[in-house]
Amino acid sequence: MARLNVIGVHLYLQREDGRILLGRRHPGVAFAGDHFHFLAGHLETEGAKAGLIREAEEEAGLAIAPEDLELVHTVHMLDEGADSDGQPRLGLIFRARTWTGTPEIREPDKCMEWTWVDPHRLPTPMVTYTKVAIEAIGRGETYTELGWN
Repeated sequence: MARLNVIGVHLYLQREDGRILLGRRHPGVAFAGDHFHFLAGHLETEGAKAGLIREAEEEAGLAIAPEDLELVHTVHMLDEGADSDGQPRLGLIFRARTWTGTPEIREPDKCMEWTWVDPHRLPTPMVTYTKVAIEAIGRGETYTELGWN
């Protein structure tokens, strides 16, 4: 049976010192509790840039203009592990060239902290596809597939 792909948008926010923004997910969330992850969300009835701009404001109080977003990586994954729903997912990872605001916890039931990390010394535990994408971006790669046979 065919299953439609869930589309997620992810923010690769990097400061001038090279550190990137990651959030530590609340332990009670359905996916990847207590793991580090991008600021991210699922698209609703909207374009990818609009969805990411909405998520950045909702989750962290950041303002980003659409023209300041650049698609830097795509992850196409199928996770059929014991804790998975088996839904195929497409993750679009955008880098923001500029933004305004300082990350703040806006959804404490979903994210416990925002932290700036060295992309070469990632914290643990981390969402697998987030780690894979950060490493691929560092190598200049724009596409990754995970979990497909």
